[in-house]
Amino acid sequence: MISTPLPFFQRLAKAGRCCPIKRRALFSLRAIPRTACFLSKAGKVRLSVVSEAGKEATLAILSERDFFGESGLAGAVLRMSSATAITDCVLLHVEKKAMMLTMSLEPKLSAMFLKYLLKRNMRYQDDLVDQLFNSSEKRLARVLLLMAQFGKEGVSDMSVPRLSQETLAEMVGTTRSRVSFFMNRFRKLGFINYDTGDNLHVHSSLLNVVLQDDETSGAESQTVPNKGLEPHARHGGPADNERARRPPLSSVRRRHSGSTP
Repeated sequence: MISTPLPFFQRLAKAGRCCPIKRRALFSLRAIPRTACFLSKAGKVRLSVVSEAGKEATLAILSERDFFGESGLAGAVLRMSSATAITDCVLLHVEKKAMMLTMSLEPKLSAMFLKYLLKRNMRYQDDLVDQLFNSSEKRLARVLLLMAQFGKEGVSDMSVPRLSQETLAEMVGTTRSRVSFFMNRFRKLGFINYDTGDNLHVHSSLLNVVLQDDETSGAESQTVPNKGLEPHARHGGPADNERARRPPLSSVRRRHSGSTP
């Protein structure tokens, strides 16, 4: 997600009210009036949806100064998602009337909010391409880098709260056993480590998994012997030579290499 610049965040804070949320607290956005949106002041929040059959899917992990629940501003009839506090959080509850008034008084805030929505739409499009064409190993690496806000200006500590393997599997679109296999591989290769308390530390070298070509991924996999432990890929998945060539984190790659965007 794309964070709200600090000056605009401070202006919006005056128009809303703060809601402290305890870690692991679950609240359904369906029960909240559709004439409001939220802005995270502190902590991390997981957005998810649940099907009628009870299957849950994780939509996003939100950080400080991220918007969510803004569909009501566009007149949405029904909210679909729920939110879970991964850490202790402080959320800013902003009513539609106050949000619209603040944006009318601050044209730069209105432009920023539009840019935020456009970038998030691009993110969802990249997520879809990633899901359709890339291997579950690449998708998991990309999810971890995005959660750690890799390449984001001002972010030096690339740590994320430790999520269950079931949650990661929901985000990647694979099974828990495959997530377990690849997380063990990443740890053995030094791409991640669990030596930071309740957090998972993500190293920048994990980007190599996302950027590697399909021709080299087989050689990379041999670094850690399989020994028959990796579960079989899902039937009907794309062949190696049909996966996407364009890296899902292309903009991050440019920043990582130091080139001019």
